[in-house]
Amino acid sequence: MASSRPSGPRNPGPSRPSGPSRPDRPGRPRLLYVTDLAYEARGRRYCDEDIHLSARLREDFDVALCHPLDAAALMDGFDLVVVRNSGPVIHYQEAYDAFRGRALRDGVRVYNPLTGRADMAGKRYLVELTAAGLPVIPTVDRPEDLGRLPEAAAYVIKPEFGADSIGLRTAGRADLARLDFRAHGGLLAQPRIDFRYEVSFYFVDDAFQYALYAPRPERRWHLEPYAPTAEDLDFARRFIAWNTLSHGIQRVDACRAPDGRLLLVELEDLNPYLSLEALDARGREAFAENLAASLRRFLAAGT
Repeated sequence: MASSRPSGPRNPGPSRPSGPSRPDRPGRPRLLYVTDLAYEARGRRYCDEDIHLSARLREDFDVALCHPLDAAALMDGFDLVVVRNSGPVIHYQEAYDAFRGRALRDGVRVYNPLTGRADMAGKRYLVELTAAGLPVIPTVDRPEDLGRLPEAAAYVIKPEFGADSIGLRTAGRADLARLDFRAHGGLLAQPRIDFRYEVSFYFVDDAFQYALYAPRPERRWHLEPYAPTAEDLDFARRFIAWNTLSHGIQRVDACRAPDGRLLLVELEDLNPYLSLEALDARGREAFAENLAASLRRFLAAGT
């Protein structure tokens, strides 16, 4: 960093402004913020969210942004790697596996921690939650378990390691008997639910932050603030507790079934999009403050 103090004799004339200066800040944690600013998602602008959030985190940390393909090569120079809107891992699976393996081997601090049991590890957790009797859209991954699915007009087939609706399709009941569940790294089958709306609950660590919902099912990412009931929050917290992440951002996606129940659609614990643009300025600032506090706690914990 260049010094703002001249090295030669003082010039009494007016100086030309050089833009905002920033003093040296020894001891500030260094964050490698992993994001794909060029990723195009349907109905969402990932880049806007990460530009805003990383800029806010610079008040507390020294922050550098990098593409997910560069994370493994750069992460040794930072105190913490923060994985944010890095896009579906399926698009760069080999590079992600190498990043994850090296981070675990070398003890690199990654946020969210790489111990998540939900989408971070694929979608088979939906099968486990179904078998455990939790309120989730019924899900199976073997032909011998098809009898566990209720009768429905159609069924949703999705890859176990898919994301962002990649590879998702619908099928009739007769088609399920011919389905090769081993294809594409594993497939899951669920009944298609004619839900009233989808709603998402956002958490930092185990603390609820806000909820948003899509009142029109055909417009999934046109989100509005949602005022959850105590019962709604109990539903969401049940899955946060199940995942056992001590730190991190999680998004609990649910749908309101025709009978009024909430059913889990997805528990996103790898790089959940936050839809911060749906919040007012005060809400965005509150979230950023709580995230910064969580990052400081995670660093202080030392594990």
